[in-house]
Amino acid sequence: MSQKALLTATEVQIILQRLACQLIENHNDFKETVLIGLQPRGVFVADRIAMILKEEYGIENLKLGYLDITFFRDDFRRRDAPLAATTTKIDFLIENKNVVLIDDVLYSGRSVRAALTALQSYGRPNHVELLVLIDRRFSRHLPIQPTYRGRQVDAINEEKVLVTWKETNNEDGVYIELK
Repeated sequence: MSQKALLTATEVQIILQRLACQLIENHNDFKETVLIGLQPRGVFVADRIAMILKEEYGIENLKLGYLDITFFRDDFRRRDAPLAATTTKIDFLIENKNVVLIDDVLYSGRSVRAALTALQSYGRPNHVELLVLIDRRFSRHLPIQPTYRGRQVDAINEEKVLVTWKETNNEDGVYIELK
């Protein structure tokens, strides 16, 4: 299996900066907005964007949470090996708030559907938006589209988009695995 680089570390950083600016345009001071990263990989995108908003744009009191969707997925009983849940960390109310769900790759839309179901346990948001680093636009099984997208990628279903982070892979980058 070979890999082709789609985004370098510099390009990932530029995209994250742009996404942070788009969030500021739409949410101003974030008093009525919360960011929620989807476990496991969306939390890296959410952490980076939160860091940019706080450190570079001075957004204070930004609320950031992590949402585990393992047992809300429609395929969790269909796998050979049991799934291991990650942690949900939402220590604030989302009732009547604007929620920005954050993930690394939007593929079929099933993870986002599971996240919307899981989110109901924490209240009824005023508005929900979706931010993704990579949008695989021709792969949807459900009618879900991102509000904010870093890069749109056309990949054949057998090809896999892989996002790497300094925290886990010692480098930031986006690759496509070719079969």
